[in-house]
Amino acid sequence: MSFSLDVRLSKPNKTYRQGELVSGTISVNTPSDCKHDGIGLSLEGTISLQLDNKNILLDTFSSSLKPVQIALASFEMVKPGRFPAGTTEIPFEVKLQPLNGKVLYETYHGVYITIQYMIKVEMKRSVLNRDLLKGIEFVVEVPESYDGSNDKPKVFNITPESLRNVAETGRLPKFCIKGQLDSTAFVITKPMTGELTVERCDIAIKSIELQLCRVETCGAGEGFAKEATEIQNIQIGEGDVCRNFPIPIHMVFPRLFTCPTLTTNSFKIGFELNLIVIFEDDHLVMETFDIQLVRPK
Repeated sequence: MSFSLDVRLSKPNKTYRQGELVSGTISVNTPSDCKHDGIGLSLEGTISLQLDNKNILLDTFSSSLKPVQIALASFEMVKPGRFPAGTTEIPFEVKLQPLNGKVLYETYHGVYITIQYMIKVEMKRSVLNRDLLKGIEFVVEVPESYDGSNDKPKVFNITPESLRNVAETGRLPKFCIKGQLDSTAFVITKPMTGELTVERCDIAIKSIELQLCRVETCGAGEGFAKEATEIQNIQIGEGDVCRNFPIPIHMVFPRLFTCPTLTTNSFKIGFELNLIVIFEDDHLVMETFDIQLVRPK
């Protein structure tokens, strides 16, 4: 058995909210009696903003986009001494709260914005032996008040005439796709729902797809950079679907890669839904809907 350091959380889902105790166990495994210079534990919450290297604004304010620490708590768990051979378990608990003047945001893993919370454990050893480090990520949820003002169905009617950024609509096949999203504000723990109906299409349809995109905006006083990237794509219709037959819209929001819609002074996280219809000649039409994600109290 080799020397090892591990950390485990008490909650199987690793999900916590502000004010709760993040608890778990530090496990030290050693094949023989072992000297150490102490074990420290820290809870860290950071916001990291990163711009695409191709962005022309990058050089202008990249210095303003350093990682921001929003939570930090450090403790000495074990004083310098010795561990006996075998397994030693050390329980811990840390209260989850922000630094003074800071606010906790939900865990989120995006392309240009990352909000991450970690428990880190470090065992210091002698000069001849490397210090041992171990970390584990946990998820933070931040419920907010929501009055339900956007809980209204979004009705859509897609035709060649309704499309934007099309130079010559006369070249498009005649089609009419109607439907609705059951809301434009969705509770993040529940699926997005709705339906659509192809009433008419003069050309065969190859596929109907839903694409969920994140819209990340980050920057500083000198300017902002905004990028939309795909989170997931699901197919809701394959082949030349039946006309005048309701097709259900159903999408589950993936954990970690989505969070409640968020706006701060230095960054924004929003979401869009693209409804994509691909014709048999591989031409496609797309309708974009802005959606709001919420986690009500």
